Amino acid sequence: MKKVDVLLGLQWGDEGKGKVVDVLTPNYDVVTRFQGGPNAGHTLEFKGEKYVLRSIPSGIFQGGKVNVIGNGVVLDPLLFQQEAEALAASGHDLTKQLYISKKAHLILPTHRILDAAYEAAKGKGKIGTTGKGIGPTYTDKISRNGLRVGDLLNNFEEKYAAAKARHEAILQSLNYTYDITELESQWFAALEYLKKFNLIDSEHVLNHYLKEGKTILAEGAQGTMLDIDFGSYPFVTSSNTICAGCCTGLGIAPRNIGDVYGIFKAYCTRVGSGPFPTELFDETGATIRRIGHEFGAVTGRERRCGWIDLVALKYAIMLNGVTKLIMMKSDVLDGFETVKACVAYKINGEEVSEFPFEINDDAIEPVYVEMPGWNADMTQMKSEDEFPEEFNAYLAFLEEELEVPIKIVSVGPDREQTIIRYTEE
Repeated sequence: MKKVDVLLGLQWGDEGKGKVVDVLTPNYDVVTRFQGGPNAGHTLEFKGEKYVLRSIPSGIFQGGKVNVIGNGVVLDPLLFQQEAEALAASGHDLTKQLYISKKAHLILPTHRILDAAYEAAKGKGKIGTTGKGIGPTYTDKISRNGLRVGDLLNNFEEKYAAAKARHEAILQSLNYTYDITELESQWFAALEYLKKFNLIDSEHVLNHYLKEGKTILAEGAQGTMLDIDFGSYPFVTSSNTICAGCCTGLGIAPRNIGDVYGIFKAYCTRVGSGPFPTELFDETGATIRRIGHEFGAVTGRERRCGWIDLVALKYAIMLNGVTKLIMMKSDVLDGFETVKACVAYKINGEEVSEFPFEINDDAIEPVYVEMPGWNADMTQMKSEDEFPEEFNAYLAFLEEELEVPIKIVSVGPDREQTIIRYTEE
């Protein structure tokens, strides 16, 4: 019986998961998303074209592969239709390739409005939500009030009316003014579009695939440090972004997990509110943002930038059981004379190497190691034989600190700008 390999982000999201899934997909029969919603934008570039996927797995561009939206995902039919139609217009027919779990929860129009209302009520304590209704949808899921894709097949109008009435009572208590008419009309039209796709009992289908010897790659959204349990709470997302979320988000037993690919940038970024110990507020941070085009794929929001944080990265590797590392955006640091890596936190005068219960930027002083930059254009490199000596030293330092091999290095946004290191065991 084959194993499910898992690919996920090890930082605060935006690590470049979409590109790597696209690169790895030729090695797999099936690609599946196991959590998150349309707040996660996975960007892919090839043949001069750029695509942003929100809910659809990033394996969709490799012909003949099965792509599955798993039960752990929350799905907005309207945003899904917009995404799928844009792909169809560019020549990618999804109806035969894409399957959707009946147990995936639906994002309702009132979930979006609730998201905005809750964020407005927080005032200065805003979390920085994307406003896509993700949090309220997961809240309904956990409180056993959610609607699922499979509900479309049985008495849906009555279930929807009850959910809408419950949400409207909450909005009334918050004195929040809104108009749902147009959004709701578009949303119901999108439901009809959604019904054109293969709605499946995904847990059965995926386990049958494994028994048949098919290879499966599970694609995570967001990043480990946004995990609802282990991230920088409360500035986190509403789902389990770690490897364990693959089991609950797909119906896969832990014994069936194979390799765990952990993706990280050569530096760090974060979108929205929340602590970020290595954030740079100087020209260096602005330069990283400019060269790395660090703006949200879905929201367009400016990303906060900083040096790589090995305290958080080691924590993420431990939680996920990472077996292989993938480093993205190495080329963004090409022109720096010196690069830094945070190897510990200094909290109240004490040096700490383990990720603490709570991180507060005011209380944490990053402890850095400085290394010479590589000062070379890596975007044209085709193999690791071309790597500068300083870059090899940076890789060796990271592998020694993280105790996991870096198997893939990305030197640019295109799928061709990907270098595989070492031979497979």
